[in-house]
Amino acid sequence: MGSPLSPVIANFYMEDFETKAIDKSTLKPACWYRYVDDTFVVWPHGKEKLTDFLNHLNGIHNNIQFTMEIEYEGHLPFLDINIYRKMDGSLRHKVYQKPTHTNLYLHQKSHHHPANKHLVL
Repeated sequence: MGSPLSPVIANFYMEDFETKAIDKSTLKPACWYRYVDDTFVVWPHGKEKLTDFLNHLNGIHNNIQFTMEIEYEGHLPFLDINIYRKMDGSLRHKVYQKPTHTNLYLHQKSHHHPANKHLVL
C-alpha cells in the first residue's frame, strides 16, 4: 500500500468483489454499506443463513476474509457510531466510544505535526 494509487485500486477491486459476490448469492442483504474495510449489512434472512452468506463471501478469495459482529440487545457499534434499533424497528445512531476510550488528547505543545492538533468543529 505504498503507492498513492493503492487505496483507489483497492476500493475499485472491492466494489467489483462485492457486486459479484452479492449477485452470485441466492439470498441478498437488505442493505450493504462499506467504508474502507468495514461493512454494515442488514440481513433479513435469519442468523443461520447469515452464516452461510459469510461462508460464501469468504470462499471467493483466500486473501479477502470477512468477520462478523451481530447486534447485541439492539445495538451494534460501527466505526465511531452506535447503531441501535428503536421499538418501531427503525434504526437510529449516536456517537460511540470504545470502552477503552480515555478522553485524552494531544497537548497543544506536543511535538506532533500542527495538522494533527488542529481543532475541527
